[in-house]
Amino acid sequence: MNLYTIDTGLFKLDGGAMFGVVPKPLWSKHHPPDANNLCTWAMRCLLVETGGHLVLIDNGIGDKQDAKFFGHYGLHGNDTLAGSLKKHGFTPDDITDVFLTHLHFDHCGGSIRREGERLVPAFRNATYWSNKFHWEWATQPNAREKASFLKENILPIQESGQLKFVDAARKNDADTPFVEALFPGFDVLLVNGHTDAMMIPHLAYKGRTLCYMADLLPSVHHLPLPWVMAYDTRPLLTLQEKAPFLNRAASEDFVLFLEHDADNECAVVEHTEKGVRLKATMRLDEL
Repeated sequence: MNLYTIDTGLFKLDGGAMFGVVPKPLWSKHHPPDANNLCTWAMRCLLVETGGHLVLIDNGIGDKQDAKFFGHYGLHGNDTLAGSLKKHGFTPDDITDVFLTHLHFDHCGGSIRREGERLVPAFRNATYWSNKFHWEWATQPNAREKASFLKENILPIQESGQLKFVDAARKNDADTPFVEALFPGFDVLLVNGHTDAMMIPHLAYKGRTLCYMADLLPSVHHLPLPWVMAYDTRPLLTLQEKAPFLNRAASEDFVLFLEHDADNECAVVEHTEKGVRLKATMRLDEL
């Protein structure tokens, strides 16, 4: 298995929304906001080369929205999805699979591009992977998340015939989904606190487990259990999901690949008297 970091640019979100009930004097020490209380976040994706597949996990915000939309999010930086793929010697046509952790616009906006008046898959040779629970949640959105589930990012995937669902099922009374291995060395955990049935890939890489954290852990600053985003639909459930995951990550020396941390690409954690905390950060190519 080969892994490649795919940087798609930076954007800004409200600091209070990103840190939930945590007071600003605490979170701003770690992540200083600008004059509008906005903090910079990454949209860092991952390319996985394994078993004859070239799998792109998430794909950023895309470029098909209008200037008004992008103006809300302060897009900046020199990285683009196409540019980052090219840097590693790939093109969108090389992608065999697009794995979508969830369908919020900053994770799946690059799935679809404009071709004249038409909306078409940006990866014309790829299978797009979601799961039936999250797809139903996203295509019949609640009022709270409706602005994050943009139909132009989602419906053309299904209309193209390129959409498939991973084999997910609910577990008894716990109502916790799980997924069987999608590819060799590519397992998936489903969590429900941020949004329903978000998928967290676990990759067997160089004798370790690398986890693509999506929005379960946006940055290293979200390691303390109460540091949960206000965007999460079920914050108490996020607490319940983070605790066992982080305990296992510390005990088994998982590498955490961070999608939204603008400063830190990967992290490892350890047990401390205060709970699971940051041990070290590194780049993917340093593993």
